[in-house]
Amino acid sequence: MTKLLELKNVSKTFPGVKALQNVQLDLHAGEVLGLCGENGAGKSTLMKILTGIYTPDPGAEIWLQGTKVDVRDVNHARELGLSIIHQELNMVPDLTVAQNLYLGRPGSSKGGFVNDKDLNKMAGDLFDRLGMDINPKSYIRDLSVARQQMVEIARALDFDSKILVMDEPTAALTLQETDALFGMIRDFVTPETGLIYISHRMPEIEEITDRVTVLRDGEYVGTVVTDDVEMREIISMMVGREVSGEARPRTTVESDEVLLKVEGLNTKHLLRDISFEVRKGEVLGFAGLMGAGRTEVARAVFGADPKQSGDTYLHGQKVNIRTAADAVRNGIGYLSEDRKTFGLLLEQDIKQNAVMAAMKDFNIGGFILDGKIKTVGQEMSDRLRVKTPSVNQLLGKLSGGNQQKVVIAKWLVRNCDVLIFDEPTRGIDVGAKEEIYELIEQLSGQGKAIIVISSELPEVLRVSHRIAVMANGRITGFLDNADADQENIMELATVGKTQVVDGAVA
Repeated sequence: MTKLLELKNVSKTFPGVKALQNVQLDLHAGEVLGLCGENGAGKSTLMKILTGIYTPDPGAEIWLQGTKVDVRDVNHARELGLSIIHQELNMVPDLTVAQNLYLGRPGSSKGGFVNDKDLNKMAGDLFDRLGMDINPKSYIRDLSVARQQMVEIARALDFDSKILVMDEPTAALTLQETDALFGMIRDFVTPETGLIYISHRMPEIEEITDRVTVLRDGEYVGTVVTDDVEMREIISMMVGREVSGEARPRTTVESDEVLLKVEGLNTKHLLRDISFEVRKGEVLGFAGLMGAGRTEVARAVFGADPKQSGDTYLHGQKVNIRTAADAVRNGIGYLSEDRKTFGLLLEQDIKQNAVMAAMKDFNIGGFILDGKIKTVGQEMSDRLRVKTPSVNQLLGKLSGGNQQKVVIAKWLVRNCDVLIFDEPTRGIDVGAKEEIYELIEQLSGQGKAIIVISSELPEVLRVSHRIAVMANGRITGFLDNADADQENIMELATVGKTQVVDGAVA
């Protein structure tokens, strides 16, 4: 089989850390190669070297169709037929979809002026060809994260690429959108092209890839033929140990005390009569299809979005939460699904991000207690196993999974009684996911009331004592974990009216 690409002896050193050490990889023509490894294993770094974003250490070799090349920069990589879709979205929110698609590309302007009519026509033709229902005139800021991701995918596919890299492309996509993406991948891969697919979702790796290359701690572990191995073997290669994929919560709820109670929550456009409660030490999971209203519930409870009606009770006392600041003052913490936009300051370091929700505790008489901030930041970094050379590292330099750990640290420092985790392990590898699950169990064991929103049903089943299922802006039922499985959750997630489940009326 013809080799489209070979990487040999690829190393990369950043200040204080060796990100890659003599890594190798090859891609055959006509195949999808999976690239797997835990957060910090070096996957994204390796692909950024391939596509001209990073320069490798001396001694690295890149071979394209048998010819050795030096990739000078991103534009040179595109000239060589190399394109990448990054894990983190990289668009201008105040430009339209069409303007983002063709930003900086030859022919996107004439005489220094942008011709939006031409751009909209080109974008519309591209979306028609790819089977995407996206309005080229929409502003990026008005699109959901999932639809922004589809625009990123369309932009990459529009280049005349021989080799396409996709870094966690389905992190914000529905099952239907993922199926459509897989169709695009199959159309892209021909006897002259190949694709490298990075994902932490093992069912996707199993479905779409032909071979899988595994990295661990910046080093090459091995390459296997997908059809010849079980996914648990690949996971074991990634983390160096067996990881169970069918576990349930290891803790039980010992108290009947209700910490959080929500009654009759309604919003203008979607939510209707949302009522639920979370006991001390309980993890309540929220499941449902994308668009069902799970995140909208979290944002309304947290005061991030306005509500039309509804009451919130904490420790049995009615509270008035109109803003996020009100929620924080009342002991509610919210980990947003979009950590980059709402959860972090990427230009600040780890320790500053870790304490920013509790800055009043690090300020005396107008003086910032830098020593205390560093001590607490280091404690959180150690506790959550953040992979970094120092707590002085800028957050934007960390992998997505390690950024998520810092978001969690922020609310741990605040010591909230109620924690809402919205997609807590999105973009996090299999091994790190289990660390997050164990942390959630520890927090519930300390008496915290926790809400976990997740699009991954195994995750909901892994962490939740009870599960609230949503469809079309309503809660359609509650399930105890012992009675729940993926089938009856999906049954409730796809109904159009409320139901009574285990005696609980939604």
